[in-house]
Amino acid sequence: MSETVEAVPAPATPSPAAPSTLDSVRSQFDEVKADAGVAFGKAGDVVIEAADNAVDAAKTAATNLGRRLRNNAELPADRGRTTIRHEVVEKIAGIAAREVPGVHDLGGDVARIFSSVKERIGLGEGESDQGVTVTLEGRTAAIEVVIVIEFGYVVHSVTDTVRVKVINSVENLLGLEVTGVDVIVDDVHVPEKAPAGDDQARAADYVA
Repeated sequence: MSETVEAVPAPATPSPAAPSTLDSVRSQFDEVKADAGVAFGKAGDVVIEAADNAVDAAKTAATNLGRRLRNNAELPADRGRTTIRHEVVEKIAGIAAREVPGVHDLGGDVARIFSSVKERIGLGEGESDQGVTVTLEGRTAAIEVVIVIEFGYVVHSVTDTVRVKVINSVENLLGLEVTGVDVIVDDVHVPEKAPAGDDQARAADYVA
């Protein structure tokens, strides 16, 4: 009579222990702490950069203010002296430049926007001296004029005329010696509804 041998089951392989809840929380906390450190570091860099920019802007504003306060022309007189503020020269130069055919406007984009806002809130005429910078020393004046030119006009002819007209106006009306007039063409104005092929007609009355 044969004996029946029962199979003995193999011992079960123990499964790896799952990480505890505490370890998981610690891991997440470390990740959050690392991310927060990076974020705070970037925020600190932004704050430092903003502070540096503010300091630079304040220094520039103070320098410009000092220059503007000293930027006057002095004319000798028998019984006293005549002082001409730079704003007066800028206004006369701006009026002269605007009278030149082919000059649509004065000033760059930022200057024109600022001038428009200043005029709306009643802080000045807004347009007469925009785009004009004057440096005065004694009886001499160096002038810079930024213009927007009308499309269809010859650029060098317009700028030459602006230069001559500004010099004549400032020297004849104020008695100053203009050492130079730099003319910067910042933009060109194209009429929105201008008919095609009308370039020659727009400049017909202008002598180059």
